[in-house]
Amino acid sequence: MISSPPGEKDIPWMHHALALARYAEEAGEVPVGAVVVQEGEMVGKGWNCPINSHDPTAHAEIQAIRAASQKLGNYRLVGTTLYVTLEPCAMCAGAIIQARIQRVVFGAFDPKGGAAGSALNILPGERLNHQVECQGGVLAESCGAILSAFFRARR
Repeated sequence: MISSPPGEKDIPWMHHALALARYAEEAGEVPVGAVVVQEGEMVGKGWNCPINSHDPTAHAEIQAIRAASQKLGNYRLVGTTLYVTLEPCAMCAGAIIQARIQRVVFGAFDPKGGAAGSALNILPGERLNHQVECQGGVLAESCGAILSAFFRARR
């Protein structure tokens, strides 16, 4: 995992992902949001919706990857960056690698399910056919706070 500070272009995109997380929360979903960016343009966005869609694969990252693939007309998202408010899980990490996303920037770490070094180390995929640049902890406090508040209200 890359530990250098985020680039100045990363913060606004992470704020956009946070806005999508709030949208998920309003819908009663776990508040996670994601955007896919290519050459400074958002090409896909998504938020968690497995509960309402009755689809366990409907994580924010998967939704954003699907939207970007449709917009770009390609299942390969070469040269893109995925911004997501929570460290990707193993399923999402696999999709990120299959889509050939160049870079992942995430907010909160997920010690119980994160696959970018917390629970598992699938990203950056050093032993796989595609390597992903990975940066964690961007706006971690804000990203973690929305998740903590959501789960606190559920208990």
